[in-house]
Amino acid sequence: MVKQAHVQTIIQAFEEFSPKHLAMEGDKIGLQLGSLSKKAGKVMVTLDVLEPVVDEAVEAGVDLIIAHHPLLFRPIKSLNVDTAYGRTVEKLIKHDITVYAAHTNLDVAEGGVNDLMCEALGIEDTEVLVPTSEDGLKKLVAFVPEKYADRVREAVGDAGAGHIGNYSHCAFTVTGRGAFKPEQGAVPFLGEEGKLERPAEERIETVFFASEEKKIVRALTEAHPYEEVAYDIYDMAVPGRQQGLGRIGKIKEEITLDEFAAHVKIAFGVNGLRVVGDGKKIVKKAAVLGGDGNKYAMTALNKGADVYITGDLYFHVAHDAWMEGLTMIDPGHHVEQIMKKAVAGRLSEQMVKNRWDTEIMISTVQTDPFRFM
Repeated sequence: MVKQAHVQTIIQAFEEFSPKHLAMEGDKIGLQLGSLSKKAGKVMVTLDVLEPVVDEAVEAGVDLIIAHHPLLFRPIKSLNVDTAYGRTVEKLIKHDITVYAAHTNLDVAEGGVNDLMCEALGIEDTEVLVPTSEDGLKKLVAFVPEKYADRVREAVGDAGAGHIGNYSHCAFTVTGRGAFKPEQGAVPFLGEEGKLERPAEERIETVFFASEEKKIVRALTEAHPYEEVAYDIYDMAVPGRQQGLGRIGKIKEEITLDEFAAHVKIAFGVNGLRVVGDGKKIVKKAAVLGGDGNKYAMTALNKGADVYITGDLYFHVAHDAWMEGLTMIDPGHHVEQIMKKAVAGRLSEQMVKNRWDTEIMISTVQTDPFRFM
C-alpha cells in the first residue's frame, strides 16, 4: 500500500544519514519553521531558502523544504514583511511550508558535502581534516535459531553491521543451545506454554558504529523470528572512526596548480574562481572544506596539503597561506549546491523503500549572488 509520509517521518529518514548530533555546537539546524505532523506530498531540496526559492516551492505545491543553509541563523528582533526576508517568512507561513535545515551535520556526515566535493574532484584515500568527534565501535551479540541465522546476518549486515575496511557483513558464529520456558500469555515461535524448550541456536557476533545502533537493532528485531529477541551490545576499546569538518586526501595524478584549478572549475561548473600561489607548482595532496574554511587554512598546511579548496577566502588569510607556501583555490561558497542532487537521491530511495507516495524535487533557482565579468 502506497501512502504519503508525514514531515517527521521524512526527517527521521533523512537524519539516518545526516544525524543532528554531528552538527557543530551552536549551529542552527533542525526544524526552522512549520509543522512536523503534517503530511508531505512534495519535498524540495535546496541550498538556500531565499524568496525566489520559496516562490518556486509555492508554485510547485511543496510541503517541506530541506535546506543546507539555515533560514533562521541569527536571532530575529523584528520581522518586517516589506523586506525580502520578511516576505520569505510570511510566504512560508501563509502557504504552510515547513522548513528544515541540515548545515554542519551534513558537512560532517559520511557521504555529505565534503565527501561529495572530494568525489567530484577525484580526491582519494581521504581522511577528516578537522576532527570534531569519534563514532565509537560496538559489538552486537545475538542468539538466533539455526534456520534463521543467515537471514539475521544478512539483515544486520545490510543495515551496516560488520563493515570493516573493504569488507561487509563480517561476523563470527558459534553453535549451541538456548533455553526458555514460555509462560502464560506468551506467543512463542518455538515451544509450548509451560514446557522448557532447548532449541539449536547460533550466537552471532558482529561490530558496528555507535551512530548506527538504532538501525542495527531494528534490522535485528525485524529479521528475528522470536517474540522476545535475545541480544547483547558491548562498547569496544578499539578506536572508532573520526568525524569532522573537511577532508584531506591524494589527487589521482600529479598535476600543476593551474591545471588542477581548471579541473575544479569544470567539476563544480563555475564561471570563475580565485587561486593563490604559483600556478606551475605540482600539487599531490589536497584538502577540501565546503563553505567558509578560512580558519582551517593552517590546519590544511600542517597536515601536508599542497592545495586547499574552500570558499569565501579572506584577503589576509590568503596572504598568510601564500607566504607559508600553501596554494589555495576558492571556487565560491555556492559550490555546496552539490548536496542537492545527492540528498534528493537518497531521499527518493527512502520513498521507494518505504512505499511512500511523496515526490522529491530539486530547486532550480540560482542562489549564487556573484557573477564574473
